[in-house]
Amino acid sequence: MAALTAASGTVPSGRAAAAETRAKGGQSARPPASARTERTERPGRTERLERPGPSATATPSPSRTPSPSPSRTPSAEEAVRDALAGLGGHAGRYAIAVRDLETGASAGRGAGTGTYDTASIVKVDILAALLLQHQARGTEPTRGQRELAADMIRSSDNDATDVLWRAIGGAAGLDAANKTLGLSGTSAGQAGRWGLTQTVPADQVRLLRAVFGEDSPLSAESRAFIGGLMGRIVPGQDWGVPAAAAPEAPRVVKNGWLRRSTTELWDINSIGLVAYDGHLVLVAVLSADQPTREAGIALVERAAAAAVPALVDNASH
Repeated sequence: MAALTAASGTVPSGRAAAAETRAKGGQSARPPASARTERTERPGRTERLERPGPSATATPSPSRTPSPSPSRTPSAEEAVRDALAGLGGHAGRYAIAVRDLETGASAGRGAGTGTYDTASIVKVDILAALLLQHQARGTEPTRGQRELAADMIRSSDNDATDVLWRAIGGAAGLDAANKTLGLSGTSAGQAGRWGLTQTVPADQVRLLRAVFGEDSPLSAESRAFIGGLMGRIVPGQDWGVPAAAAPEAPRVVKNGWLRRSTTELWDINSIGLVAYDGHLVLVAVLSADQPTREAGIALVERAAAAAVPALVDNASH
């Protein structure tokens, strides 16, 4: 707001004289008011100063308070991005994708950070591939395969994973299943290295939608089998995205952790279904180049705990 400055000047001598006359009880020497003039004596000249009459006074127009412009609700992407910006600095790189099954709202961060090693989260994908193959043949998984699947998902057993990896046909079998599931940004690890399958968070959310959504190439029985195992993870392996859920909510999750021998840095990943404020949210957080396993877990949990409320709360505004 501009500063307003009051101008000051010298009182004309005619006013001083009139004031003196009134003080002595005499009449003012001021001309009739209708003339609205004053004479100021200056050496060598007489100057008439005209005062504007009442009719010349400008009438100020009533001021108007500008109407506030309606506030714009941020998009889901903006809300999640702003929430994640509050995490501050972190080691390595990470990316996240979230999708609200109730509203369909979705958002992500880190799409330009490249692909990530899956580590053990690929085990959900391997089980989905096994079940899709049985569906195509019209058969059921054997009892032995079900037991191996339980070990693979619930306690992340690598030996069980090796057996089922071979059962689906290895990398070729996984890539074929991912084509059916719509995981276009995921490529299977080669030479039996299923943990080095490359993926992105958006693909992991698509996989979770196939498990927990209704529009899925997986049958209802297959979805229930995978989801049931993810909801019974052994204690000590149920960290990660459940950090965003209410404390009493079921912990439906599959985590992956892998220390790379070439760098001695860690891949820490977590995917799962989170219950928050009456909403079911699919969450996938992937990270790489973490200095320790603990640091990676902390980053994954902080990201999930920031993104899920931002997505759900934004949709309710």
